[in-house]
Amino acid sequence: MQLPIKAILIFHTAARAGSIARAAEELGVTPSAVSQQIQLLEVQLGVTLMAKAGRGVALTEAGERYVSMIADQIDQIEEATGIIRGFRSVTTLTVRATPTLSNKWLLPRLGSLLDGHPDLEIRLDGTNEPTDFNQELVDIELRHGNGRWPGLFVEGVAEEQFFPVCSPAYAAKASLLPQDILRHRLIHSVKSQAQWTNWFSLAGLRPQERWQRVLFDRSHMAIDAAVRGMGIALESTLMMDEELKSGRLVCPVITPPAVRIVTQWIVCPRDHLRQKKVRVFLDWLRAERDVWQLSYPAGSVHTEHPDRT
Repeated sequence: MQLPIKAILIFHTAARAGSIARAAEELGVTPSAVSQQIQLLEVQLGVTLMAKAGRGVALTEAGERYVSMIADQIDQIEEATGIIRGFRSVTTLTVRATPTLSNKWLLPRLGSLLDGHPDLEIRLDGTNEPTDFNQELVDIELRHGNGRWPGLFVEGVAEEQFFPVCSPAYAAKASLLPQDILRHRLIHSVKSQAQWTNWFSLAGLRPQERWQRVLFDRSHMAIDAAVRGMGIALESTLMMDEELKSGRLVCPVITPPAVRIVTQWIVCPRDHLRQKKVRVFLDWLRAERDVWQLSYPAGSVHTEHPDRT
């Protein structure tokens, strides 16, 4: 029997994309051409590989087994083909992440991923809009929220600590009692899961009158405002890591209560985890996360960063 290489490659692309339309777009052919090749392969194998699932497609049990057996070999074929052609094989990975996480945490570390994987091309899409994986060509997303998205692979990035911070020129480190906060301008990140009202409750404070405030709809704007001496922000160790390490932000409150929550989540369809480029990114992200967590031990609130005296 002649091996239906074309049909196998098209099936693999559709399985990875989770959508006939997305596979057709990636391959530069029509959706009907993709469907015809998959049907041809199913006839050759004598099994059903894919079934409709909403606006996309889902693998059958036989399809799952078949993809798991051929994925690595197809990756090797693509790499070998690029080498023989005399070109450097390049794989593009599209990552969507919130603007603050993209700018404040991913970007400063991304060089190590690129240096370690020169054949990996990264497209970083910084937006708060959740991905419709059936319609958009996004490989993996780092999503802000509560972690409840049925039908998708979901893993928390890390537990974050939220506590008050400001420029040391605005207020010295550990120079204020919790109740003193109310006498200062407070910077609000309006979409954050940690708000000043929650922090007041943890600190046992009941403000008797409205406090002075300035509001931003992005955490990176609130962090930058605090660095510029505009007031005191309630922000996350994950998002203001560089500012804490450099001393541009300090915690002005003596022994402040901390809010500890996971707000950023790794999200993608489960079949994307079969892709080598996704596995490479996840391995790198988890390793970077583990190193980062050493600076912020569980249960600690940093009025002083451990790298500074």
